[in-house]
Amino acid sequence: MKRIIVTGGYGFIGSNLIKILLKKNYKVLNIDNLKYSSNKYNLADLKSNNYNFLKIDINNKSKLLECFRKFKPFAIFNLAAETHVDRSIDNPSVFIKSNILGVFNLLEAIKDYRFKTNKEIKLIHISTDEVYGDIKKPERSDEKHPYNPSSPYSASKASADHLIASYVRTYKLSAIITNCSNNYGPRQFPEKFIPKIIYNIINNKKIPVYGKGKNSREWLYVTDHCDALIKILKKGRSGEKYNIGSNINLTNIKVVKTILDVISKNNIMNIGKNVKIKFVKDRPGHDLRYAINSKKLKKELNWKSKISFDKGILQTIKWYARNKKYFDLIPKKTFVKRIGLLK
Repeated sequence: MKRIIVTGGYGFIGSNLIKILLKKNYKVLNIDNLKYSSNKYNLADLKSNNYNFLKIDINNKSKLLECFRKFKPFAIFNLAAETHVDRSIDNPSVFIKSNILGVFNLLEAIKDYRFKTNKEIKLIHISTDEVYGDIKKPERSDEKHPYNPSSPYSASKASADHLIASYVRTYKLSAIITNCSNNYGPRQFPEKFIPKIIYNIINNKKIPVYGKGKNSREWLYVTDHCDALIKILKKGRSGEKYNIGSNINLTNIKVVKTILDVISKNNIMNIGKNVKIKFVKDRPGHDLRYAINSKKLKKELNWKSKISFDKGILQTIKWYARNKKYFDLIPKKTFVKRIGLLK
């Protein structure tokens, strides 16, 4: 049975990925430092002898090495990261530590493990489409598009991508970088746009939308992303980059209106009288449009997204409606108050 480490496994994408890996008969070790966006509820229903968890910060190289020696993974999915742009505006130093120094220590641990054991670990590093910056219509950024990050978050992810590429070339590490569009689905921390909308609807609150809601994002259902990651693990080539996207772009205001419409048409919950769209001051340095070209992944690995936005958003809303306890387990101070405003 092949052994895989997932870093950040109590997070949104990580927890969904672990569930799929276990179904595909992998032995999985979840490494997570249990910071604010980690939630043990995400994997509370797991009943598998092939799953284990260790609390480790990826900045702790010695603990990583000890873990590698004991678990002997053939691959690592690196999802451990700070991911919220607004938080990076308020406190960029945390993003430098997690997203750059954390990746550096992970690479060093993989390199040292290979030197000491002569065994290769394949690294699949999950990055973001935000490294490409603001993409003008009708362009879509492919893997050769120049990096142009706009926020401390996207700059930290871009730095990690470059660092990994250098270790592939210099030290011949086996690593692949994936750059994915906006994910949505069950178990996403409610500081993010879609779960924040659903939380506010459940709690009869106004729905804040930056600027005029014209910012456009490419939306990918989380299980589609996980399927792509597993295909890249199996068939992807070391040193390559792969964009993962749906080709489905929607403005923020369209997303809000679609969620309200889906809830009403399917009678999922009551929409209270206070649930109204409220336009708020825009995020500093806010990119207008992200859009990626995923043709390489389709051509080389025969992957494409399967879940339409209408189907995915219905599944997402139903999950949160059935799992209101998820919100109750999260301290409100971590996601209710607006952050990321320059003072």
